Amino acid sequence: MAALASIASLVGAGATLYGNVRQAQAASANNKAQVQVAQQQEVGRQQALAVQSQGDAQSRAQTLARTVAAARARFAAGGLSPDEGSAGALVAGLQQDAAASQGADDATFRARLAQGRANLLIPDGTLTAVLHSGRSLGFAARNLLG
Repeated sequence: MAALASIASLVGAGATLYGNVRQAQAASANNKAQVQVAQQQEVGRQQALAVQSQGDAQSRAQTLARTVAAARARFAAGGLSPDEGSAGALVAGLQQDAAASQGADDATFRARLAQGRANLLIPDGTLTAVLHSGRSLGFAARNLLG
């Protein structure tokens, strides 16, 4: 009778171990699917940020071009050379301000891209399932020996 109980214990431990391994495999597959979805969402977010950043840069360039053209036209209408003296300084200042603003926007864009990166240290749960399997096997071995 004791031998039958030992065999039943061994079969139960095997079934528990098999169940734990299957659970770990299912958790791993689920985690891989979640990681893939998260990666796809991140790619979409990065593409949207890139489009927005490019649109902002184009808008800034167009605004700068219109402002510089208007300033040059005003100076030329006043009889001044638009590329010399205070007119040239004004145009250079506008271009420097636009470049500084673009640099700040680029830094913000890079920060926003880096912000959404997935953490590579997120556990996938497989180690936990393996440890639970080992504990179940240990209980079975203790029951067989005890």
